[in-house]
Amino acid sequence: MTELSLMLWFFGLFFGLLIWRMPVAFCLALSAFAYCFASGVPPMLVAQKVVSQLSDPTLLAIPYFILCGEIMTRGDMAQRLVQLASVCVGFLRGGLAMVNVVASLFFGGISGSSVADTSSIGSLLIPMMVKKGYHRDFSVAVTVTSSTQGIVIPPSHNAILYSLAAGGTVSIQALFLAGYVPGILIAASLLVLSGWMARRRGYPREASVPWRQGLDIAWRALPALATPLIIIVPIVLGKVPAHQSAVVAVVWSALVSTLVYRSLPWRGYGEVLERSIKTSGMVLILIGAAAAFGEVMTFLHVPSRLAAWLVSIDAPKAVLMLLVNGLLLGLGMVMDMAPLIVITTPLLLPVMMQLGVDPVHFGIILLLNLAIGLCTPPVGSTLFVGCAIGEISMEQALRGLWPFYLAMVVILMLVTFVPSLTLWLPALFAG
Repeated sequence: MTELSLMLWFFGLFFGLLIWRMPVAFCLALSAFAYCFASGVPPMLVAQKVVSQLSDPTLLAIPYFILCGEIMTRGDMAQRLVQLASVCVGFLRGGLAMVNVVASLFFGGISGSSVADTSSIGSLLIPMMVKKGYHRDFSVAVTVTSSTQGIVIPPSHNAILYSLAAGGTVSIQALFLAGYVPGILIAASLLVLSGWMARRRGYPREASVPWRQGLDIAWRALPALATPLIIIVPIVLGKVPAHQSAVVAVVWSALVSTLVYRSLPWRGYGEVLERSIKTSGMVLILIGAAAAFGEVMTFLHVPSRLAAWLVSIDAPKAVLMLLVNGLLLGLGMVMDMAPLIVITTPLLLPVMMQLGVDPVHFGIILLLNLAIGLCTPPVGSTLFVGCAIGEISMEQALRGLWPFYLAMVVILMLVTFVPSLTLWLPALFAG
């Protein structure tokens, strides 16, 4: 078979299995090994790549961060952070919507998961907002979009996944630092939009909290707020690698949830471990299958061909960046985040580097695009969770979602075309 026919066979089988609704990890692995049998390439070469990818010590950070997020979701941390956010912004017009955004900013910087954020913060605030007179679609839209802050604000296990998909050449420390400004920009845009819509719709403001009570709430929330510092500071200072910091985060979150807040009894850890093992197993299987898929793409010279084609387009760099953003937004609507990171990174990163885009900058662009995809049908997992909690159909949710979706796209464009927003903080610490 010619290389072109092998390529058509390889991608045809992959997309055929996807249409057949087979799990993505099996689509990736079966396509890779089917290529080996069709081309005569020894399957052992692909298997060695899988073993090499799964042997990376950095990969240990992902299951530990997932476990940490599960512990904090089951513990009382979300409620403490909601109370603290209420002290900060609850007294403003549309205060509950702003509390939702600020609480997600706090919690996203701890759990690193938008689904965990939506399920924990949303379970508390969506019913409360509806009871206070907020429209149900607005309540779901605020929760779903603000939850995506955890994708870019560290500690994000998706940033670790991007670093691994990039072959370990992109610093996790730099990715973590680069996520802060875009995450804060998302929060600021959603706060402004929520306040503007609250005034137009006449949403209520909450009573301000007395300062003594506010200080007490802030003091009780300190152990939860200390979690991201315990995780991030050692990594940024270069004292420990990400997977060791993740272990410390698990121990700290367990001590806070069980001994300080007393909201997660020891017998509850059985369910926490079960959920964490299931999630980690799915992610690790996906990473191994994606390694096999990526090795075959290397055999077929797909990344170099795509890079050469895009670079050969007679168009300004800005137009090419818009094309890549449009591609990622479209893919994010039809596939889940983790598979897209491991599939698109080896394809698009060489292209971006040829265009002069910093790998750290592209990593944040990628994560922002796919974070927006989590809020978008037909496979937006965060949107599904928000609709389930808000007891609303996806069609109804979309009516309230589009202004927030537009605000996130504006921030995406700002981050794309102003690289310093992403890169100045990693450069500052590197200096």
